[in-house]
Amino acid sequence: MSDVEDRFAADDLSEVSRDLYDFVMPESGYERYADGLSREVVESISRKKDEPDWMLKMRLDALALYEHMDMPSNWGPSIAGLDMSNISAYVSPKTKQANSWDDVPDDIKETFERLGIPEAERDSLAGVGAQYDSEVVYHNMRDEVAKQGVIYTTVEDALKEGYEDIVHKYFGTLIKPQYHKFAALHYAVWSGGSFVYVPEGVSLDYPLQSYFRLNAAGAGQFEHTLIILEPGSYLHFIEGCSAPKYNVANLHAGAVELFVGKGAKLRYSTVENWSKNMYNLNTKRARVEEDGSIEWVSGSFGSHVSYLYPTSELVGARSNSEYTGITFAGATQDLDTGCKVILDAPDTTASVNAKSLSKSGGVSTFRSSVVVSPKADNARVSVSCASLMLDADSRSDTIPAMDVRNQTASVGHEATIGRISDETLMYLMSRGIPENEARTMVVNGFANPVSKELPLEYAVEMNNLIKLEMEGAIG
Repeated sequence: MSDVEDRFAADDLSEVSRDLYDFVMPESGYERYADGLSREVVESISRKKDEPDWMLKMRLDALALYEHMDMPSNWGPSIAGLDMSNISAYVSPKTKQANSWDDVPDDIKETFERLGIPEAERDSLAGVGAQYDSEVVYHNMRDEVAKQGVIYTTVEDALKEGYEDIVHKYFGTLIKPQYHKFAALHYAVWSGGSFVYVPEGVSLDYPLQSYFRLNAAGAGQFEHTLIILEPGSYLHFIEGCSAPKYNVANLHAGAVELFVGKGAKLRYSTVENWSKNMYNLNTKRARVEEDGSIEWVSGSFGSHVSYLYPTSELVGARSNSEYTGITFAGATQDLDTGCKVILDAPDTTASVNAKSLSKSGGVSTFRSSVVVSPKADNARVSVSCASLMLDADSRSDTIPAMDVRNQTASVGHEATIGRISDETLMYLMSRGIPENEARTMVVNGFANPVSKELPLEYAVEMNNLIKLEMEGAIG
């Protein structure tokens, strides 16, 4: 067991202070399935959602795969502390999904109000979905967006509201249950998430947002996000995630499937601030057609262990992928993050700009995979990663992999690992800035390439998280 695993103890977690996120609402009156995974649990979830037969079959086939697939080994941080027999796959407040904030139960409303969701919706969003444990409890979209033909709902509602053919065509085709053990688990017990369809030529002026809150202890969250952009359309989609701390393991194993049509452009922004008892084993994948573009903007601050590698498949000529991400690993955290890019068409381009910070014994690993196929004539790829270690107890690693099978391709990689220099601190302190504030200023400057790409409220949240980390209030 690693040093990080050794430090993952109740005594450590009980001292963690995350006041904005670490509040717990009681589960009285909630529906909670028995811990562990079984055919009965899977059938109960499907029956509760009144799903078509093909979806139930997909769930049961995925369950069979999960039961026969091995746990990840020789890859990433240890997940030995995760035991599915102690995880409930389905926990839900007994409330119907509301499309008016006034109809959301008071305890759930208070949760999201403390996280700033209603205010963000009023100020800068075209639509918002809020998931609480296993179910979406609130969903709404501006009328003018709906009039453009945009569909923004849950996958469950899409199946019932006349969009089953679209869901059936795309669901589970980009991320297949066979992909890895936790992809199979996801398809067996998925619940909640978002379904977005943007018609040809439609460009949304404001983002859509989904926020995922896992309130229950010893539970898993398995939302599925399915986004389809028709040719020439544009969307900025934002997801936020948080959970309170517990002294037991929680699991997040969602899936994100993104289909970007010819000449379409999708920006997908994420700020993940899971608590430090969370195993974050999320899977994200985009398929980009001719002249299309996918932009990933990612901030990873929480969880005990993370495996997170957004993947771009560039299958159309001149398609493009950009990844901008930052990871902050503090005490008890081992965060293995990065991205994958598959260039499979002529004149495709990709750029990766990743930053990572580690503090108080945290471990931050950047892992990238670039595959250039024989069809990718004149492909261009640039990978840059920079790591900043804030003390002598922390660790940072860079693990790039490049598989280039076309002689006309140009692929570059650069990596830097360092610490805050004494000269920089001395200079700032000589100008009357206290040492802790000087360190925070340096870290904020280091993170600026990511924060400037985020919507304002998320940039503020990210900067506040960095400030808390640097003050020692977290970890």
